[in-house]
Amino acid sequence: MATLNDVAKLANVSKMTVSRVINHPEQVTDELKQLVFKAMKELNYQPNFAAKALAANTTRIIKLIILEKVDTVEPYYATLLMGVAQELNEHQYALQVVTQKNADIGDCDGYLITGARHDDFAWIDQLNRPTMLFGENRHNYDYVDSDNKYGTFLATSAAINDGYEEIIFFGIELKESFEYSRERGYMDTMQKDGRNPQIVRFGNHSSEAQNYVENHWHEFKPNTCFVCSSDRLAIGVERGIQHMHGNIPDEFGIIGFDGVFLDQIADPKLTTVKQPVMTMGSKVAALLLQKINLALPMSEDHDPDRNNRVEVMFSPELIRRQTTRNYHRS
Repeated sequence: MATLNDVAKLANVSKMTVSRVINHPEQVTDELKQLVFKAMKELNYQPNFAAKALAANTTRIIKLIILEKVDTVEPYYATLLMGVAQELNEHQYALQVVTQKNADIGDCDGYLITGARHDDFAWIDQLNRPTMLFGENRHNYDYVDSDNKYGTFLATSAAINDGYEEIIFFGIELKESFEYSRERGYMDTMQKDGRNPQIVRFGNHSSEAQNYVENHWHEFKPNTCFVCSSDRLAIGVERGIQHMHGNIPDEFGIIGFDGVFLDQIADPKLTTVKQPVMTMGSKVAALLLQKINLALPMSEDHDPDRNNRVEVMFSPELIRRQTTRNYHRS
């Protein structure tokens, strides 16, 4: 059976370098990693991560806690899970999904939390392991998210450039950072163009948006664009306009936000602000692993060090499809 020393000799590097490639690959150059991985493959060397975890009193388990009340097979979370899992697999960590914050979730090396709302942070503050949030927050926790404000700037600017006279924002009825940012991007862009913002808020359900459009149809003039805070709301708007026999996109435009599957199954297909969710999932997992590697032993009354807060924002992209004008010219 091949040993660490055998790998080091074949790769012509030190045992310390091999160990670092296995345990802390982010600290090693790509060239060195390729040399070591090639030697490991030739020798069929398999690191014993279970023994290493036992010796270091670690679990090699990461808990992904989904606090939003949704089905975890929903496309957005399925895509996020894939991104997280890919990164953890590269470092031989197991991923466990938890959907109840008050459950006995067991031990782990760190937490990834998504869907956190204001009332959740008292519980999050009690966690005694390195923690990363997926989603911007005002509680000084490290996080990864898309630039929500920039996303609705892109959407609102597109509606203005397409010549829509009225632009209405359909938001999610949540007092949370991401929603504030999305509304701010819309409002700032409207005001800069000398227009009056119009905001309507719902739960994040397509049926609520559809019912509102149908019940208030007489209030919407042709040449109106609906900028929505999610693709779910946008699909509801689309169905409502179709039910009322409105013309999309010439009379009524629709722009969603997320760009994860729902925009593609809509008919007609939605113009949307696409978030790189899988890439973001990989990034938030990578940052958590860095925190775990750097963390000192922590007591149960551990208070996160928030003096060096990590905030990573990814730029979303406007994807033009069939629910706005100029689709064929994009």
